[in-house]
Amino acid sequence: MGAGTGSYEPPQTVLAVEPSSVMIAQRPAGSARALEASAESIPLADDSADAVMALLTVHHWSDLEAGIGELRRIARQRIVILTFDPDINHRFWLLDEYLPEAAAFDGTRAVAVDRLVALLGGARTETVPVPHDCTDGFLAAFWRRPEAYLDPEMRAGISLLAQTGDEVIRPGLARLSDDLSSGRWHQRHADLLDREALDVGYRLLVADL
Repeated sequence: MGAGTGSYEPPQTVLAVEPSSVMIAQRPAGSARALEASAESIPLADDSADAVMALLTVHHWSDLEAGIGELRRIARQRIVILTFDPDINHRFWLLDEYLPEAAAFDGTRAVAVDRLVALLGGARTETVPVPHDCTDGFLAAFWRRPEAYLDPEMRAGISLLAQTGDEVIRPGLARLSDDLSSGRWHQRHADLLDREALDVGYRLLVADL
């Protein structure tokens, strides 16, 4: 669910559900068949999927309760959701020190993990540490590579920064650039430079039905 361009799909994926025709058009050849639909109204029969997976998408849904209800309706065995704990994620140095405006915007849509667990009717919660050399480009993937956030192409792939807008985040990025040039960022975050992975709030919820 919320499959986008297919970046996160395991090879066992049978059907990808994505509301954006633009993203569907960008899916590579050989990807799972894509169905243009939203989480709140999935045109599939009850109990039609062994498992349903939603990765970094629930905070984009217009009606969370309806979306989770649809996942529970179509899944027979398991629902897996990758999300983030906003209380932890918003303490990430990029948001806390440089882009609090982006964190404030995110606070209007972020979903508490406890709320998701309740809507799922219970779920196992697992911490997902982010490796320092993560090859994906989500928000906190570059926690040990701060210069990446100065690259407009990298930021374009991070939905929070793209939706907050360049005008809003430009002053904070200028401060980050200055701190990188002067060495202040490296002094302030020396404890991160030898870390292999970091808990930045990402959580995997697994609900067995």
